[in-house]
Amino acid sequence: MANPTQPNVGFTPERESANPEKSPIPSPPNFVPSPPGFPSPKLHLQQDQASSRSVKTPSVLSPANGVTTGSSIPHLSTPPGPPVFTSPVRPAAVPFRTSPASPQPLAFSSGSSLPTSSSPLQFSNGSFELQQQVSDSIDDKVPVGESSFVLFSARKILKQKKQANVPSLGFGALVSPGREVSMGPQVIQRDPHRCQSCGAYANIYCNILLGSGQWQCVICRKLNGSDGEYIAHSKEDLRRFLELSSTMFDYAQTENKRPGFVPVSDSRMSAPIVLVIDECLDEPHLHHLQSSLHAFVDSLPPTTRLGIVLYGRTVSVYDLSEESMASADVLPGEKSPSQESLKALIYGTGIYLSPMHASLAVAHSIFSSLRAYKLNIPEASRDRCLGTAVEVALAIIQGPSADLSRGVVKRSGGNSRIIVCAGGPNTYGPGSVPHSFSHPNYPYREKTAIKWMENLGSEAHRHNTIIDVLCAGTCPVRVPILHPLAKTSGGVFVLHDDFGEAFGVNLQRASARSAGSHGLLELRTSDNIVITQVIGPGEESHVDTHETFKNDTALYIQMLSVEETQSFSLSMETEGDIKSDFVFFQFAIQYSNVYQADVSRVITVRLPTVDSISAYLESVQDEVATVLIAKRTLLRAKNHSDAIDMRSTIDERIKDIALKFGSQLPKSKLHSFPKELALLPELLFHLRRGPLLGSIIGHEDERSVLRNLFLNASFDLSLRMVAPRCLMHREGGTFEELPAYDLAMQSDAAVVLDHGTDVFIWLGAELAADEGRSAAALAACRTLAEELTECRFPAPRILAFKEGSSQARYFVSRLIPAHKDPPYEQEARFPQLRSLTSEQRTKLKASFVHFDDPSFCEWMRSLKVVPPQPS
Repeated sequence: MANPTQPNVGFTPERESANPEKSPIPSPPNFVPSPPGFPSPKLHLQQDQASSRSVKTPSVLSPANGVTTGSSIPHLSTPPGPPVFTSPVRPAAVPFRTSPASPQPLAFSSGSSLPTSSSPLQFSNGSFELQQQVSDSIDDKVPVGESSFVLFSARKILKQKKQANVPSLGFGALVSPGREVSMGPQVIQRDPHRCQSCGAYANIYCNILLGSGQWQCVICRKLNGSDGEYIAHSKEDLRRFLELSSTMFDYAQTENKRPGFVPVSDSRMSAPIVLVIDECLDEPHLHHLQSSLHAFVDSLPPTTRLGIVLYGRTVSVYDLSEESMASADVLPGEKSPSQESLKALIYGTGIYLSPMHASLAVAHSIFSSLRAYKLNIPEASRDRCLGTAVEVALAIIQGPSADLSRGVVKRSGGNSRIIVCAGGPNTYGPGSVPHSFSHPNYPYREKTAIKWMENLGSEAHRHNTIIDVLCAGTCPVRVPILHPLAKTSGGVFVLHDDFGEAFGVNLQRASARSAGSHGLLELRTSDNIVITQVIGPGEESHVDTHETFKNDTALYIQMLSVEETQSFSLSMETEGDIKSDFVFFQFAIQYSNVYQADVSRVITVRLPTVDSISAYLESVQDEVATVLIAKRTLLRAKNHSDAIDMRSTIDERIKDIALKFGSQLPKSKLHSFPKELALLPELLFHLRRGPLLGSIIGHEDERSVLRNLFLNASFDLSLRMVAPRCLMHREGGTFEELPAYDLAMQSDAAVVLDHGTDVFIWLGAELAADEGRSAAALAACRTLAEELTECRFPAPRILAFKEGSSQARYFVSRLIPAHKDPPYEQEARFPQLRSLTSEQRTKLKASFVHFDDPSFCEWMRSLKVVPPQPS
């Protein structure tokens, strides 16, 4: 099956490209739709939708430290359902949690603990000398505990261009503009002071002339006036200005001058949710879907406005004013609805959007009235007019529609949301494809359907409506056709095994997640640092600011949506040697929040520059660097064949990093990998053999969905999708964090493996034989898995199985096969082995089945690189 089109938006900044550094790693063909290899002089913006045992936890440079667990995750349908365990923790059926429960403290053994944020970075003064300058250091002023909005791959930058632009390691940042959009940081209720030359914002690092109030821009070094606001007796007096005392802050404006972040329910009520539901389901799938839908409406706040649309061969729009029966207006599905029919529907007597406090009982009666598909037609051959149904849902949202409780016309504000619950492909009406792949005109029909879905998603985006497509069941949904609908609207596309618990959780999280609209990201850098590539949920925006800012060289990105679960990956290079002691980066995000306030979020980061390569390597954040490398690599892995090719580029990266930054062993051709980057090769080994590039996932549709999700995912989720996190259950309900090696598969233990899109619970055979102990261990593992993933969207599926079962292969395939390594290497990389008796180690060794996959150490040596010693 063909992959969905990847609408890469490529563009080159107006600058002279430096000659790229030679690299043994192949670059892609030089044309715009192709993502760049490394090095790359071109800038590509990618729209694809697509905490481990941490030696070096990423240090957050701005505004503070902290890595949260809230992230996005899909559901893949490769493995069969898990065996049934009796779990005392939570029932398998609904209801589900409507919002994250209060996290419960977890107990961990003293030998290992879950990673926490490291201390804030200490910066020394590197500002230009002006009279009475302000802000010598921000050591005491970076607030502790805030979420990370920007993560850099290194905390320092090399001054020399040739050293800094080594493409195999690279330099860049992950920007999460939508973090905490619902709460927001410190808010300023006035217009910002901006540089009249380049457009940058005044910030904590600016030098200020106290007598005149003039401030010097950190990006272009120009002096600017402040209309006298910054005139002060001392620099301490300027701390009352939030922009001069914090690395990150929000400017917020509202029409009625209210604060931008206030708990006003009416403004949120005006952004409705419309469910678009497939009615061509068999009885088992329908039963699960009904349970999920009942739990979903029970979870909605009373003021949330809901609409319900069903589709099969026709489109049924349910009237929520009918309390005694399920009543719907029916439209034909073979073509797009005419303006006359939509006008008759919208201006009619029916009420199709209604707050839950007035229509909860009606919604339950509608879901209870659904009936299974009766005709004897295969699932894939049933007529489904999904495209027409989404068009009708868009028309309902655009209104006007009477508000049931007040009887007045209300326009939607903020991001409205359409959630499509699909059990099969769109095979009828606009945007459809033939039932059979053997249809002689299928390739053309598929191409036109993809284009039609892209246009429909773009139309929804123009009307501030996000479309999430949640698919479930065993019937192929033709991902290449439906995925563009979600992607171009700023939504997500998720595959589920069925319409059961995981599907129901995602329904709730889809509707509850905070989202802003009209997002615009501005990127500014100082000292000849240029952005060469952008990957994330956005597209190039041509903003003409030169009438206001004569020398504005900022890169502008139009964001498809503003959500906490997303991030942008930035690759950067230096165009020349850096003379300054510090370089500056400023990120400005303009968007409308859920309370209809116009917000400008400004984040400014200062990084020191160094001449020493060892000092630079010490500052590298292995996990951030791995995620950036992984996103650049996955951008090029558009199909299975590409994924195989990208594995070889991982090998070449390792060899090139060892050559450029490592040392050659005496009287040998082997190079040692730099000890400062001890974690990096193991993380890349996980990437190489895991579901993103490896052969774990068999179906190309699932690989495509996983890839697109990863390219847009936040740092937390991206890291988990690259490298799994392994936690072993201990007596008393504690958990010990271990390396994700197959040596953790000890028969008397239970293990939780969090791989982002999936969480596996593995019960050893010896433990499973003890019914009491296994039930307690399973309950503890299930609780831990839910707590680790309670903020993720989409929620991961959680699978539990016993040692030796057929499903255990999905668990084993994600662990590094270290059982073939010599004992001294096993103990060095998996110290927990030392706590086992000789009998237990013999039993563990005998439990492994031999296969040809190399261990981490074997792989490194095959590249003629000596692996670094674990820290």
